[in-house]
Amino acid sequence: QVQLVESGGGSVQAGGSLRLSCAASGNTYSSTCMGWFRQAPGKEREGVAAIYTGVGSTYYPDSVKGRFTISQDNAKNTVYLQMNSLKPEDTAMYYCVAQSFRGPCGTKWSRLLYEHGYWGQGTQVTVSS
Repeated sequence: QVQLVESGGGSVQAGGSLRLSCAASGNTYSSTCMGWFRQAPGKEREGVAAIYTGVGSTYYPDSVKGRFTISQDNAKNTVYLQMNSLKPEDTAMYYCVAQSFRGPCGTKWSRLLYEHGYWGQGTQVTVSS
């Protein structure tokens, strides 16, 4: 089992920035895919970033590319999500996810994490206009 604890959410005005943190503990893999998802009320859960912790390869959907950056600190077993130029449509609950097996993210990272991941409890991000 893997335990994930997110922090760093909050309220910010449009154009502002936030940095989310995800601390992992338990049976973590040194080389696996970890990511961030978000879910707004009435909408499906959406993958917004992923990182292959083995080499640091990163993945983003077009909706956040250039604004969000995922990074890792292997010594702290922590993954970060730096969010810049935030928009009201970024308002959502943000979840950290860790792939339940060793291996890279791949092009289908969002589906793999959604279906085969350990999930944190989430942290709320609210962006006001």
